[in-house]
Amino acid sequence: MTNALPPMTEIWVYLSGSPLLALVFTLSAYLLGLSVYEKSQRHPLANPVLIAVIVVAVSITVLNMPYAKYFEGAQFVHFLLGTATVALAIPIYKGFESLRSRMGVLLLALIAGGITSIATAVGVAKFMRVDEALVRGLWAKSVTAPIAMGVAERIHASPTLTAIFAVSTGILGAVLGRFVLNACGIIPWWQRGFALGVASHGIGTSRAFSVHPQAGTYASLGMGLHGMVGAVLIPWAASFFYTNI
Repeated sequence: MTNALPPMTEIWVYLSGSPLLALVFTLSAYLLGLSVYEKSQRHPLANPVLIAVIVVAVSITVLNMPYAKYFEGAQFVHFLLGTATVALAIPIYKGFESLRSRMGVLLLALIAGGITSIATAVGVAKFMRVDEALVRGLWAKSVTAPIAMGVAERIHASPTLTAIFAVSTGILGAVLGRFVLNACGIIPWWQRGFALGVASHGIGTSRAFSVHPQAGTYASLGMGLHGMVGAVLIPWAASFFYTNI
């Protein structure tokens, strides 16, 4: 006597309740994005993270999957985010000799980039009379997401909103950074990489590594320095702003 196979609807109900489904969605979406990215000869508009975000967003919307349920599986990838950020210290260490001679100008660029990022985002939002909860979430948008979420808690902003702004900033930087840098006439790889790392953190750094190793090294440095300096100075600057302005 053979056992009848369960209906496909029952199998789907079982799978949809498993956190592993969200993990499979996430990894499959990124692999799809990576495949498109490679086939486009690494064109910035075919950024794999952008494609993965769109695919995952459409999938969980069609399946009517609550975000909380999705994150039960996606948290395994989220856990590795901090580890990947720390691992970027390796290329920095390998290229430290070339970095040391330029540290002065890089620090100046970091300070200018950080101030510009906050001033433009917060200034435009204030001018447009955006809700204050959204404005606070913009303070740390150009710092890598794990650090940005910690900064958000210290300045009484929503970590979720801040993470959304940080990821969006990273994707936009990775997609549009090439065209902006070309328009500004910035040619050296170390300058292009450092600008991407400061402005668009991890996703921009990933893009920089895919284009040139020197760009990736300097992008790692820019992201790391911006994260450390931002974690200390952004809460102080936000506190000063809301107390005195």
